[in-house]
Amino acid sequence: MRVLFMCTANSCRSILSEAMFNHLAPHGFEAVSSGSFPKGQVLPRSLTTLQHAGISIEGLSSKGNDAFERCPPDIVITVCDNAAGEACPVYFSPALKTHWGLEDPSAVVADEASVDAAFRATLARIQSRCQAFFALPFENLDREQLKNELDRIATL
Repeated sequence: MRVLFMCTANSCRSILSEAMFNHLAPHGFEAVSSGSFPKGQVLPRSLTTLQHAGISIEGLSSKGNDAFERCPPDIVITVCDNAAGEACPVYFSPALKTHWGLEDPSAVVADEASVDAAFRATLARIQSRCQAFFALPFENLDREQLKNELDRIATL
């Protein structure tokens, strides 16, 4: 199963989600990320947050949705409110779509310790949601039930 985490810039929340999902993923699951208007680079603090958590940053990059035109995802999860309101490319149409909104830790204007705490809190929330995702009984869920479960995870 291939999951796409989508945001606007693909530099922070979607990158953190991709890395955490892949860190926890059992065999047969893979996450990728993209942005509707990719920034072209991953925020350095996103990378250091992942490294401090012991999560690989290998292969992480800021990219657009067109990177997945030939290999569309099974599930699209938007993680920022701006991306949630955008139309997905037509080649994503068979994918289940859900929104797991996250506050943008890169928007926090405060001292370094507070900004670091915001990034860690966002990563912890992503971890909780990914764990709930992997706990789902996929073999027992039809498409509608899976969509309902994905929507429920957004409340965690």
